[in-house]
Amino acid sequence: MRKLVYYIAVTLDGFIAGPDGADPTGPGGFWPIPDDYLQHLVAEYPETLPGPAREAFGITGEGARFDTVLEGRHSYELGLKAGLTDAYPHLRHLVFSRTMGQSPDPAVEVLSTDPVATVRELKRHDGRDVWVIGGGALAGALYPEIDRLVVKLAPLTIGAGIPLFGRDAVFEPRTWELTDHVVLGSGALFLTYDRAGRADA
Repeated sequence: MRKLVYYIAVTLDGFIAGPDGADPTGPGGFWPIPDDYLQHLVAEYPETLPGPAREAFGITGEGARFDTVLEGRHSYELGLKAGLTDAYPHLRHLVFSRTMGQSPDPAVEVLSTDPVATVRELKRHDGRDVWVIGGGALAGALYPEIDRLVVKLAPLTIGAGIPLFGRDAVFEPRTWELTDHVVLGSGALFLTYDRAGRADA
């Protein structure tokens, strides 16, 4: 059965963005992108690169990990501000929003439905895994359904910002099994954890 995977970059102190929620890797951002980090993305996670980056690297294949990406409204609007109505044209692209209404792009599905119910339905169908790109609020809402964490841990601290599962996440301890790890020379770590059940199970 396909998995729901939260594949996300996070600081050492547990944040995925600054307090304003702006793109930390965009113009004026604070998140460094070393060469070895970028090369690892190209080699191992090519389907997670936005369309323009894939074109720049000559990537045309579908990738082997994901065929669907899920975003919250705020995360999606970061792409809109950069002029991208569909940052991932090579994936099925679902955006969850109760306020957006019509999609700015015919290839992007805007849903006002319960994300948990949607994910459960997606898992019933064949395909590659489903990627939660963020933001933190959507990841927090989908916390019970996340089967795998792929944490791109940056050698960076920011002190305050948006936590891994958003500001409104519930307290629900859960344990994870480390199933893969890659340490890059630049100091970034790619850590893969599979859900091992609740801590009180």
